[in-house]
Formats: sequence, structure tokens, C-alpha cells
Amino acid sequence: MISQQAYRPVSYPAGGGFPEWPRLAPVGTMQPMQPMQPMQPMQPMQPKQPLQPMNSIPPQVNSGSAMTPTGTVVQTQTPQYEQSYIENILRLNLGKTGTFYMTYENNREWNAKIFKGILEAAGRDHIIISDPSTGRRTVLLMVNLDYATFDEPLLYQYPGVIGNPGSSPVR
Repeated sequence: MISQQAYRPVSYPAGGGFPEWPRLAPVGTMQPMQPMQPMQPMQPMQPKQPLQPMNSIPPQVNSGSAMTPTGTVVQTQTPQYEQSYIENILRLNLGKTGTFYMTYENNREWNAKIFKGILEAAGRDHIIISDPSTGRRTVLLMVNLDYATFDEPLLYQYPGVIGNPGSSPVR
């Protein structure tokens, strides 16, 4: 802890300059210079305490974990929930057949297109579906997705609700 001291102004002696500066002799009263002494060789610095071994590994820390002032990590058991984004809802329903309605702006051939297939993967910016008859896979961009329909119940877990994800079918 840093202790606070009261401010005390410093007074300097008359004549200017700082007290730690050497005083110059008045002009005309200079003393002859003394010959310079040879410098002593410098001694290498010795460490004050032995170095820590490099094989010590810091503890694993979960993102967002609290730490005490001494650096100890406070482990908490907080349940992890996925947020309710469309890609998370789609990930809960991989393997189901869906119809995906897409819109493509400024396209002369087709402005809107419908894709039907088995949901293989869903990421933040893409959906991968496959055609069961041909095995052909198509990557769809989320930015073009308007909505999707499924002919079977969907699995959905709302964030913050305790339970097994995928245990709540939506009909």
C-alpha cells in the first residue's frame, strides 16, 4: 500500500540552481586540473536470488474466472449454455431434413431460391446441406437465409434453462 505524504514546498538557497548541482567558482579563481585516475574494472552483477526453473507451468484458467490479489484462481461451477443464435439451433438439429429459403439481392437469374436437404453442419456464417438422392453437398451462406422449415419436431434448448440440450422438441 502506498502511503500518502503531505505536500511540502522545497526552498532552494539564494543564488539559483539546485542544491545537488556543484557550485562553480567565480571567474578568475579556477584551480589547476588534477590528472585523471584510471577507472576500476566493473564487477559482474550477481543475482540476488536464484532463478525459478522454466519447467513450472501456470495453472489452467477458465476464461472469466475470478482471481484473488495473490494470483490464486477462484474456480466456480457455472453452467455453460449456448446462446440462442440460429446456428446453435441448427446444430441441435443436425441430420434432419429441412427446406431453406434464401434471398440473393441484385441477381438477374433468380432473386430467391429454395434449397431442400439434410442438415449436415451449421456455422456462424454458413449451413451445409446434402441431397440424399445424389449425395451432393451445398454450402449456403447465413447472410442469405430468410428462414428454414422442417417437417419433424426440432430440438431446442433456450439459454439459461436447466436441462439436457435437445430434450425439448418444438412442434
